[in-house]
Amino acid sequence: MTEADLIVLGAGPAGMAAACQAAGAGLSVLVLDEQPRAGGQIYRDVARAAALRGRILGSDYTGGQALVAALDHPLIAHLPGAVAWRVDPDGTVAFSRAGVAGMARGRRLLVATGALERPMPVPGWTLPGVMTAGAAQILLKASGVVAGDAVLAGSGPLLYLVAAQMVRAGTPPRALVETQGTTDLLAAARHLPGALAGWRMLAKGGALLRELAGAGVPRFRGASAIAVEGADHATAITFDCGGTRHRIPCSTVLLHHGVVPNTQVTRSLALAHDWDAAQRAFRPVRDGWGRTSLSTVFVAGDGAGIGGAGVAALSGRLAALAIAHDLGRICAGDRDLAARPLRVRRALDLAARPFLDRAFPPFRGALAPDDATIICRCEEVTAGDIRRHAALGTLGPNQAKAFSRAGMGPCQGRFCAASVAEILAALQGTSPGRIGTHRVRAPLKPVTLAEIAALADDLPGPGPGAS
Repeated sequence: MTEADLIVLGAGPAGMAAACQAAGAGLSVLVLDEQPRAGGQIYRDVARAAALRGRILGSDYTGGQALVAALDHPLIAHLPGAVAWRVDPDGTVAFSRAGVAGMARGRRLLVATGALERPMPVPGWTLPGVMTAGAAQILLKASGVVAGDAVLAGSGPLLYLVAAQMVRAGTPPRALVETQGTTDLLAAARHLPGALAGWRMLAKGGALLRELAGAGVPRFRGASAIAVEGADHATAITFDCGGTRHRIPCSTVLLHHGVVPNTQVTRSLALAHDWDAAQRAFRPVRDGWGRTSLSTVFVAGDGAGIGGAGVAALSGRLAALAIAHDLGRICAGDRDLAARPLRVRRALDLAARPFLDRAFPPFRGALAPDDATIICRCEEVTAGDIRRHAALGTLGPNQAKAFSRAGMGPCQGRFCAASVAEILAALQGTSPGRIGTHRVRAPLKPVTLAEIAALADDLPGPGPGAS
């Protein structure tokens, strides 16, 4: 079994920054990352792709090269392609790499698993040719592939970024179909004074919109009743906007209406979680250092609440400072002195977040899909199935899982839990925060019996929440 002072799960901005800060304090660090190269989603494959596609992807992307380079440190062991499938409260992590299982134990654990795109179930969303905007960005970053004949639909600044990158690549989208409207912007206006402290983020958004306007990309705002047409492949997107039904022929539809924290690991550890009403998502409870309800486990980055790459890196460094103090590497005074400028920068980077959260809310039509729309792609469970089971007395997602199998597929609810909770909450006239979400048990990711058997003598007993 590999031993380290700190185990970091994820090599995105938070994980990389934390690893470098901790190693600088003299801690031994093991970074376990599912991806073949460091960077996470934001800086995916940046060490290789920056030189090839830096002009298209922009300076915010290429800036991640410094973090990736800093992982080359004698106290940091970075294991790419390592899939963690069990995490225990004592800091023990079971993982698989190239089909071979391994075990590691850390005196402290930092969960930096980032965010997931919020599922956007609309009619036709399971057709070939329909993917998330984030998936399209992965293709561009990792392979240089740009989706052609595409329409972007949904809500959120990521749509503008992906559309602008497509324009720079010479394959502009056919249109942006945006679900937020004037009422959302007016409601967000009360947050504008505070957001001005984060003016740089707002300025970047304005620059993207000017770029799209200059490229002549049509924008439809306040869209509703979105549906994708097609028999065996997407052929068009339809929607209502301005009192008119619109139809745009296309072979690719890129959906997006926000991201949510990836809480699979923290929920498997039975840590305390709160419902974030502004971001409509659960997030682990933590203090100002990222410490959770289990004192040896920290969370940093978008897995603790959506803030973006800059906030993630700063949060990772703050967590590492607290861990270095825990383990006797720095005194409280030095910890607090080093943390002060990080907290100031973090507050500035978060200043625009309340405005953005209100100006770009999730698409209501996807939070309450019609009965025929599939919400659990693994098990092909429809929104109507969940409503029918609710009529039989299903009160929460875990009961719904037993009735419908929603959340029992390979993704273990990563992509349907939010939809199930929203539907049940609407039926009960309450919030998903009161409904709760799926319990998560190991294995967190698919793993073979041979891999588990190889570790039989090393694995501890059942983890939290086991029955």
